[in-house]
Amino acid sequence: MISARPPVKPARKRRIAVLTSGGDAPGMNGAVRAVVRMAIHSGSVAFAVHEGYEGLVAGGDLIKQMNWEDVRGWLSRGGTLIGSARSMRFRERSGRLAAAKNLVLRGIDALVVCGGDGSLTGADVFRSEWPSLLLELVKSGDLTEAQITPYTSLNIVGLVGSIDNDMSGTDATIGCYSSLTRICDAVDDVFDTATSHQRGFVIEVMGRHCGWLALMSAISTGADWLFIPEMPPRDGWEDDMCSVITKNRERGKRRTIVIVAEGAQDRHLNKIGSTTVKDILSTRLGLDTRVTVLGHTQRGGPPCAYDRTLSTLQGVEAVKAVLDVAPDAPSPVIIIRENKIERMPLMEAVKQTQEVAARIKAKDFDTAMALRDSEFKEYYSAYMNTTSVDHPKMRVSEEKRMRVAIVHVGAPAGGMNPATRAAVGYCLTRGHTPIAIHNGFPGLCRHHADKPIGSVREVSWLESDNWVNEGGSEIGTNRGLPGDDLENTAKAFEMYRFDALFIVGGFEAFTAASQLRKARDYYSAFKIPITVLPATISNNVPGTEYSLGSDTCLNTLIQFCDAIRQSASSSRRRVFVVETQGGKSGYIATTAGLAVGAAAVYIPEEGINIKMLSRDIEFLRHNFATDRGANRAGKIILRNETASNTYTTQVIADMIKEEANGRFESRAAVPGHFQQGGKPSPMDRTRAMRMAIRCVQHLEAYAGKSKDEIAGDDYSTAVIGVKGSRILFSPMGGPGGLEFKDTDWDRRRPKNEFWLDLQNLVDILSGRSNYGNDILAGRTEDLANQGST
Repeated sequence: MISARPPVKPARKRRIAVLTSGGDAPGMNGAVRAVVRMAIHSGSVAFAVHEGYEGLVAGGDLIKQMNWEDVRGWLSRGGTLIGSARSMRFRERSGRLAAAKNLVLRGIDALVVCGGDGSLTGADVFRSEWPSLLLELVKSGDLTEAQITPYTSLNIVGLVGSIDNDMSGTDATIGCYSSLTRICDAVDDVFDTATSHQRGFVIEVMGRHCGWLALMSAISTGADWLFIPEMPPRDGWEDDMCSVITKNRERGKRRTIVIVAEGAQDRHLNKIGSTTVKDILSTRLGLDTRVTVLGHTQRGGPPCAYDRTLSTLQGVEAVKAVLDVAPDAPSPVIIIRENKIERMPLMEAVKQTQEVAARIKAKDFDTAMALRDSEFKEYYSAYMNTTSVDHPKMRVSEEKRMRVAIVHVGAPAGGMNPATRAAVGYCLTRGHTPIAIHNGFPGLCRHHADKPIGSVREVSWLESDNWVNEGGSEIGTNRGLPGDDLENTAKAFEMYRFDALFIVGGFEAFTAASQLRKARDYYSAFKIPITVLPATISNNVPGTEYSLGSDTCLNTLIQFCDAIRQSASSSRRRVFVVETQGGKSGYIATTAGLAVGAAAVYIPEEGINIKMLSRDIEFLRHNFATDRGANRAGKIILRNETASNTYTTQVIADMIKEEANGRFESRAAVPGHFQQGGKPSPMDRTRAMRMAIRCVQHLEAYAGKSKDEIAGDDYSTAVIGVKGSRILFSPMGGPGGLEFKDTDWDRRRPKNEFWLDLQNLVDILSGRSNYGNDILAGRTEDLANQGST
């Protein structure tokens, strides 16, 4: 998610200010923390501008130099701790003159702005006017030539903080997934009431010009109908909505959920309000329907794991951009595409964003959708294709219809059920037959013979529809592999006439697909297309940088760490050593460490040795010795469960306690399988739908082909994955296949782990890396302000 490229060391010590503007968004504090600490780490001086652009105009105490400890504990805080305000004064040139003067007087020559498109536009205007503002200040006598000479240019870097996710060019904005989490929690909570009383609920969510929150919440909760501003329903939508809901009710669905974006309208730009929708459902269908307007609850609360990580990575990249972007280059905005942090020209992103609103206003809805990123359009198409299975035009011809087997392999992971639900819905829409293999490959072999007892059966739309927000695996999963009994597995494939196989799971699922591919030379039943959708909290499947369930695990883990940090901070001077799952991959420990501001992270890729522990204990000693009791001094250390056979979690906690000599104390904490449980996160739900449908579409491409044609195609056994800024399929076999090229079979992980660069970043932002280097040099006196969290 972030490059290993080190920041360019500037010739002159830079003075970098950060401000938050516009509506607040969870994760903004994480961005400020990252900018401050990365600036200090890079040898620059960091400032925070309080109250947005108003603080820039007013100056004085609203522009404050920031030290390392000033941002301790900010990662888990919602809103923006440096404040945000609408500034009418900054919109006037006189206000921008005052802002320029304040920056020059403090020697600030770079500004990182976290806000929406309006805030970023204001920043770019400020930068373009900068030379003329300085000349005017000299002419008026407010500044001298000598004062402005070092500051002839102003670097601006944008970070997009917006719960609406309404900036073009990026897949996600800081705060959007936290807001989506609030919405999904609220809708999940009304499920029981809706089902108990067979009620309808109309949920109104934020989004005046962008329907991202509405679309993603509709996917995440299995809503029956959706209204978004980019794609208004066709005329007569009232009849269409009632028809779909009636059919769903006739199939046995007891609850009805309709999601309405606050900016929803029809094709004539007439507002569609939640009350209007409620009245239609009540009057036409006789449904007992209630309206829930979520309002500003969507904006508040602590940031989710993704927003903590995203804001941190983008804040770090913003400082790098400040240090290496040429003065005459366009101002960049930091974005993310799929799983890769990138830069793009700020005003290009702003203009694309504003063009969407203009196209909507002009009733050019097709263009408005086209201007949204490809991910948005794909999600919308996926939702429309699976909400109702009654799409006669979507069905393929009889000869291309397939019997698609679905199996879960490995440990349970959040997202398995939503992925299966999406695959079933798409199969039924296309006319295929979805068949669930219950309890994995052992279940298939155990019950395939003379008296099957239901371990292999077709899945109905109603049965799978309820899986939209369920954790674990409703069809059952285990670690059994087809290689344990290839002969009976092949017989079962033939008996149930499988035409394709969709495997959802972790490294065991990857191994299962490999075994089936290799066994094709002996069993023709395996000469069918096979796709693997990675689903494991360990995120250790070759061919992808993201596995279903990993985001759910991270959210569960940071909630656990937040709770025990509160205990540690309340008790003062306490260290918790937390054991994470993840097998022989340190992904979960490292990413969680970045999200909670861990003092140290121990992973199997690096191992643990006595020198490392000695250095970290000295690091903790120094932190507690220099805080003078003034800071909330609770600290977290994360240790992957397989990082060392000798230095266990309890042993490390005991060593820290022993070496502390009573100055501080330590505890061990093991959340265990708590990390696997709970409802899947919105990210895991939405990505499950998108990737599951992609997998079935990949299987469809082999419909009508002979067994030998299928076996001869390397991509007939493939893994879907996120790689950098793309989603793609990677073949299991062949010269460039994952089995040979990218798999460390002994350690059950990819040979090249994309996230390893994050380990260094955890150390940088905790102060651990600087402290370690200075200990080696015998210098500790300059580290009084270095610490964790």
